[in-house]
Amino acid sequence: MYKNCPLPTPEERLFFILTYLKTYALQVVHGRLFGMGQSKANQWIHVLLPVLLAALRTLGDAPARSLSALAQRLGISEADAATVVVPLEEESTPVAPIPAAAPASPLLPMTGPNGASSAPRTLLNKPRL
Repeated sequence: MYKNCPLPTPEERLFFILTYLKTYALQVVHGRLFGMGQSKANQWIHVLLPVLLAALRTLGDAPARSLSALAQRLGISEADAATVVVPLEEESTPVAPIPAAAPASPLLPMTGPNGASSAPRTLLNKPRL
């Protein structure tokens, strides 16, 4: 590393990239949190993300990208894995309310539709008096 490295230790580099992945803050904000500008934060993110993914793959802990890979990792059948994963709905299908018997801890977050806004509507073309 160079003389005035903003992330001199492996622990600081790991904390930097995990914080970014957890919060997905704007790079300018993330950089300020770690005492650097946006361009330097961008450089570190692009250097550290592949390193983290390679380390997770080596440990066998990289994110599963398919249902069969998830089932294999968990040591269960694909049918059982399908009950744990909440499927992504098509955009054209209407959003249904979350069933009462949903899994206690789904792998994908579930959100319901937002209600109508209670804020007053602003008319764009108000008649002039």
